[in-house]
This record gives sequence, C-alpha cells and structure tokens, in this order.
Amino acid sequence: MATVVPIVTTMAKAYTRGRGFTGAEPNGDIAAVISTASARLAANGTGLMSKKVDDVEYQYSLASTFGWTLAEQAVLNRYRVRAQ
Repeated sequence: MATVVPIVTTMAKAYTRGRGFTGAEPNGDIAAVISTASARLAANGTGLMSKKVDDVEYQYSLASTFGWTLAEQAVLNRYRVRAQ
C-alpha cells in the first residue's frame, strides 16, 4: 500500500492539473479519492480475477488499465480544469 498511494496521488494531481492540492497535499475530497483508489489498486494490483472449475483454475483480466470509479471521477471532475 505504501508504494500505491504516491502513484495514485500523482495520477489524481495530473487529472486535476493540480487543482485541489496545496503543494503536494490534497484537500479532503481528493484525499478520500486517493484512499479509495489506493485500497482498490492494492487489493488487486494485477487486475486479474481467478476462477476455478473442478480441478482447472484460470485467470482473466478485469481491466487492461487502472481507472477511476464513477464516484471517484465525480469528485475529481469538480476540480478538473476543462477546456473552454
């Protein structure tokens, strides 16, 4: 988890283009997004799901890349700078 938080923080800061951050510190809303996204990523960093049928076990990808959940994105979009 210790290595995941800085990565997700950097991604959140890039997504909002620094809005909602004071230096390197996120505000409460963005900190909550960082916490939930970090926990999700740390719980399944490979993005793989395992399934076992009888004696055969196989893995498949849940998603090809990391992405924000809809709730996380709703919070981040409040701070995101958008083109006019």
